[in-house]
Amino acid sequence: MKTGPRYKIAKRLGASVFEKAQTQKFAVSADRSAKNKRRGRGRQSEYGKQMLEKQKVRITYGLPERQFRNYIKGALAAKGSARRDPAERLHEALEMRLDNVLWRLGLVPTRRGARQMAAHGHVTVNGRKVRIPSYALSVGDRIGIREGSKEHGLLVNFAEKAAERVTPSWLSFDLRAMEGVVTARPTASSADPAGDLTAVLSFYTR
Repeated sequence: MKTGPRYKIAKRLGASVFEKAQTQKFAVSADRSAKNKRRGRGRQSEYGKQMLEKQKVRITYGLPERQFRNYIKGALAAKGSARRDPAERLHEALEMRLDNVLWRLGLVPTRRGARQMAAHGHVTVNGRKVRIPSYALSVGDRIGIREGSKEHGLLVNFAEKAAERVTPSWLSFDLRAMEGVVTARPTASSADPAGDLTAVLSFYTR
């Protein structure tokens, strides 16, 4: 997915949209830019706020507009036993993507790297190779690295890097086996939403 100048986008939407923008140097620069913008702009409309949240969430997960709309439709259309708050359903669907879980487990430093790892055939789900970054995981699924891929360049010094990451409560990870398990559904408290998902849904249902 093409996104344009990353630091410029991160200054507009927030550092959380790109992992590499989450540095002290960027924070200082972004704060300076925000103050300059506030001096030259009037009050932002509700529509503008909703659009900003939509862009923030979409770009954080690295999704093209069409694919993101499909997640919105799914969150709004779920019925029966899946009938929960649409924002909760949207959050769960985004978090349960294979690429996002690879990132949450600390196997790669960025979601973009996680997409590449999956697409290049380095990942297994329940022992079977899966090349689809958007693959929807379920509670109980086991996510691992193919035996032949454990020495790949992406995983150099993995043990040291993994020690710096905190595994979310809805996932478990076996460092020695390099295997993770989805132990529960992600919630807003166990996996911070990328933005105001209620505002995002409002944007699409105006």
